[in-house]
Amino acid sequence: MPLPPLHPTLQFPPETLLLAQPVRVVFFDVDGVLTDGGLYFGEGGEALKRFHTLDGHGLKLLQRAGITPAVVTGRDSPALRRRLDALGVTHVRYGTEDKRPAAEAILAELGLDWSQAAAIGDDWPDLPVLRRCAFAAAPPAAQAEVLAVVHHVTRAAGGQGAGRELCDLLLVASGHYARLLEEAAA
Repeated sequence: MPLPPLHPTLQFPPETLLLAQPVRVVFFDVDGVLTDGGLYFGEGGEALKRFHTLDGHGLKLLQRAGITPAVVTGRDSPALRRRLDALGVTHVRYGTEDKRPAAEAILAELGLDWSQAAAIGDDWPDLPVLRRCAFAAAPPAAQAEVLAVVHHVTRAAGGQGAGRELCDLLLVASGHYARLLEEAAA
C-alpha cells in the first residue's frame, strides 16, 4: 500500500507571505541568529561556535529553491568559515561592522535590489539592513529596537532554529516548500 502524500503543516499569516514573495536573497547575521549569541573561547583563545543543523539544512533548501543565502557578520572565525563553506554559502562578508555597504555589494553582485531581499538580525548593527529589505525578521531575544521594525519574530531562538524558521517561511512564500517536502519524503 503506497504512503499517502505529505501535506505541509506550517502556517504563516497571508500578509506575511505576501511581503516575503519577492525575496531572492536573504541576509543572515550570525551571533544571536545562527548561534545562541554566546561567545565561547577555547584555551588557546580561539572562538568556538555552536550551530544548529536545522538552520544549516534551511540554508541548503533556500539554495535548492533559487533563493541565495548571504551572511554579513561583524565577526570572523575559522569555525564560522568552515560551517559556511560546508553549507555552500558563498556570498559572505566577515568582520564588518557597517553591514549596509556589505549587503549592497552582495546585491550588486547578484543583480538584485532591496525589494528582493530579506534579512534576519538581532541587534543595532543589523538595523540598516533590516530597515531596507522587503522582509525583515528577528529571533525573539533580539534587542527591543530591532523587534520594533521587523515583519516577523521567529518562535525559535537564535541558534535554535530561528534561521530555519525564516527559511521555511520564505520557501512557503515562494511556492517551493511543498515540492521540497515531498522530495525529501520520497
